[in-house]
Amino acid sequence: MTEIRELLLSRIRDVPDYPEPGVMFKDITPLLADPAAFNALTDALAALAVRHGATKIVGLEARGFILGAPVAVRAGVGFIPVRKAGKLPGATLSQAYDLEYGSAEIEVHAEDLSAGDRVMVVDDVLATGGTAEASLQLIRRAGAEVAGVSVLMELGFLGGRARLAPALGSAPLEALILV
Repeated sequence: MTEIRELLLSRIRDVPDYPEPGVMFKDITPLLADPAAFNALTDALAALAVRHGATKIVGLEARGFILGAPVAVRAGVGFIPVRKAGKLPGATLSQAYDLEYGSAEIEVHAEDLSAGDRVMVVDDVLATGGTAEASLQLIRRAGAEVAGVSVLMELGFLGGRARLAPALGSAPLEALILV
């Protein structure tokens, strides 16, 4: 696993002062452009989904779509996009949550999750944990069980793990890289 972490980390580019001064943005596009690194990432996240008995993968808008869809294919399970409010047609379940400066809302198609599903949330980064926490609430409101949360990288200094812990319950949070 150390080799995989080193490969993944070597393909993540730091972009200073983006999107605003003082922020060090972690750009994963070089990782996605490298077939070996993207394949290793997909394999690692799919192995976590299988290990935790996931029957569906939820990908969080927008980079969670890029990672979650191939993970679902590799793990042999369904993929469910969780979108920003107003982006899905038809009947949806929605969950509002607070951000550092304001609030947001996410949605999922009501019929995509149900009792008996074990859902693994996949995203690129765990930062403050707000979106992931809202997704766990949404999954449970749909009647499904949370299999866990898996991310490429956790920005530990932002405290997302602590915020997410109560919503996780006994489900695991797995980060391939801790920054």
